[in-house]
Amino acid sequence: MEILFWGSILLIFYAYFGYPLALIALSSFRNRTVRKGEITPSVSLIVTAFNEEARIQNKIENTLEQDYPANKFEIIVASDCSDDRTDEIVGNYETRGVRLVRAPERKGKENAQKHAIETASGEILIFSDVATILQRDGITNIVRNFNDQTVGCVSSVDKFIDLDGKVSGEGAYVRYEMFLRSLESKVNSLVGLSGSFFAARKTVCKEWATDLPSDFNTLLNSVKIGLRGVSDPDSIGYYHNISDERKEYGRKVRTVLRGISAFMKSLDLLNPFRYGLFAWQIFSHKLCRWLVPFAMILALIINLSLLAIYDPSFLYIPAFIVQIIFYAVAVLGIATRSAKPFIKIPAFFVLVNASILTAWYYYFRGESMVMWTPSERRCQGDNASN
Repeated sequence: MEILFWGSILLIFYAYFGYPLALIALSSFRNRTVRKGEITPSVSLIVTAFNEEARIQNKIENTLEQDYPANKFEIIVASDCSDDRTDEIVGNYETRGVRLVRAPERKGKENAQKHAIETASGEILIFSDVATILQRDGITNIVRNFNDQTVGCVSSVDKFIDLDGKVSGEGAYVRYEMFLRSLESKVNSLVGLSGSFFAARKTVCKEWATDLPSDFNTLLNSVKIGLRGVSDPDSIGYYHNISDERKEYGRKVRTVLRGISAFMKSLDLLNPFRYGLFAWQIFSHKLCRWLVPFAMILALIINLSLLAIYDPSFLYIPAFIVQIIFYAVAVLGIATRSAKPFIKIPAFFVLVNASILTAWYYYFRGESMVMWTPSERRCQGDNASN
């Protein structure tokens, strides 16, 4: 029981702190620099949309402002059978080179992307969500990475914009993830891409799965053919807070469930003799992270059992008290939606791991979540109740 207790604590620590520390140590003597270059291959930007009449015009206008050579840049809006004015609005930009590709039936984001890929002429395919705003040189910056022939796909850096500009629980988490990605990119390869803005060679996208998350699966496909994924600090995707945080839990469940599904279909990537360092990376970043909720439950139950079996211990009593205080603060944060970091971060941590646990439940039930509804995000000036 004691081995299980400390093993659970060690897993939680390793998943969030041990792995980054190991990457930091490795980065001191291993640095796979990306050999960027001023290249201008043909590019197809694919924007996936479902009922985005309120935001699609701003997205198109932002995209048309890109400084990439117009004769080598095409814009495709992949409509997942939108039934509002999205397709009509996109059609208004046809004379400016924006092309609409409408899926024949609604089968999810990746299915709409596949139809767009089949018509795309670019050597480099770039994927972006409607809610993501790019800098004027966003396309140029992300393409430069493909001068390096070892690069199969490139992830942007997420910039989380809150209404008041302050760091929230998720804001801190996003910054943590971006830091982790920079380390992974420096040492070897990313383990996941930012779904809101990423790019890949068209050859990587040949085997396009319509039932797996495109951002994660594109990275896995790159590694399988001997390429890697990198994070580009100069390619930034800006997005706002979720307008209804209650819906964010469902989005996290869907993201993790689909990630688990993709991982389970690529278990061969855990073979270090074939995939080397990446096998350790995907084990540490993905599998260990997804096992944390089980470790949290196990640590609490075993801690309580140890107190019942043994005489009060100077070690297990404080450990139990720390866990109880942590969960009490998390519950307080969830109930009050406090913006104080020392309350919101524990609440966010517990909610994230609760969503992972829920995702495992759905996975073992054989359920999947292919269909999607884009998250509504707050913009500056919006009423918080909207």
